[in-house]
Amino acid sequence: MNKNSKIYIAGHHGLVGSAIWNNLKSRGYDNLVGRSHSELDLTDQYAVKRFFDEERPDAVVLAAAFVGGIMANSLYRADFIMMNMKIQCNVISEAYAHGVEKLLFLGSTCIYPKNAPQPMTEDALLTSPLEYTNEEYAIAKIAGLKMCESYNLQYGTNYIAVMPTNLYGPNDNFHLENSHVMPAMMRKIYLAKLIADKNWDAIRKDMNRRPVLGVDGNATEDAILGILAKYGIENNKVTLWGTGTPLREFLWSEDMADASVHVLLNVDFKDIIGIEKYSSVHYGASVDGAVDRNHSTGRGGAIPSLGEIRNCHINVGTGKELTIKKLAELVVETVGFKGELVFDASKPDGTMRKLIDVSKLHRLGWTHKVEIEDGVKRLFNWYRSTIN
Repeated sequence: MNKNSKIYIAGHHGLVGSAIWNNLKSRGYDNLVGRSHSELDLTDQYAVKRFFDEERPDAVVLAAAFVGGIMANSLYRADFIMMNMKIQCNVISEAYAHGVEKLLFLGSTCIYPKNAPQPMTEDALLTSPLEYTNEEYAIAKIAGLKMCESYNLQYGTNYIAVMPTNLYGPNDNFHLENSHVMPAMMRKIYLAKLIADKNWDAIRKDMNRRPVLGVDGNATEDAILGILAKYGIENNKVTLWGTGTPLREFLWSEDMADASVHVLLNVDFKDIIGIEKYSSVHYGASVDGAVDRNHSTGRGGAIPSLGEIRNCHINVGTGKELTIKKLAELVVETVGFKGELVFDASKPDGTMRKLIDVSKLHRLGWTHKVEIEDGVKRLFNWYRSTIN
């Protein structure tokens, strides 16, 4: 791709999509295309086809997804599998139909089994049962990476799947109903501090910016306190789900964007499966040398000597972990919270440990830059900037 290549970023207003957009812009890639959900419903097959007919992008970054934390995954199981499958099928199939030369699919490390050996390598995929609380989302993402892998092997496409660890950063989702662990924790602790400080001006600004179950900053104090209490937010006291003992890895979203762009611009499918496997054949051609997208030489079934090709996705993370309790302590320190922090052990912990092996990513030339201590401070500063 060159600086004039048209790149469609699906989910360009989201946590990672917006960071990828900014990263590409900073590198001089200005021919970027994005559509909000109101402008393009990616679950609508015909709307997606019309978009590709009109725009005909050279490359696609599929960063759009239906996402949420443990509570949302538990409540909306059908939505999580169906919405994500529709988005992926529509975008990937139209990318192929319109001859897109490069596609980057963003998944999640929840694809790995609940009891996978730690740290989890790409080869841990499909080796044992998934974590039940996010099974549907994980299955959808596994299907997405398998679509990319299968299109490459059958049609000689260049679709790469990256699996980020837990992400956080600018444009994160702080809505209490469906946010991930760090932004939810940060907002809860900050609101509990504001309640203790009797800073109702700041509380109302926060609630107007992100209403909770229809309750905004215009509601009475009792109504606001009542709805916040349902999420464990009280006067100088915060209750968090689980025991606090699970270990988690976190990656700054702008680091994820940088890794994604690095892969998009510098890594091809042949680099992932091993150049040596393709050295004796022409990628994207049939055995007799004629170009044939229906019978790629990359397909194990077509060239038995290549053997079984699987787990071509790339883990993206830091390779470092900390407990949820330690994360909470970092947030407490950053926010300046002096109250009580309680862990409700009757609520689910989710997977007890989820650390990924990032050696493949390192071999491909990228490592993270932002450490968690600095990242928590950056996130809190961004969050406050949205309500002041």
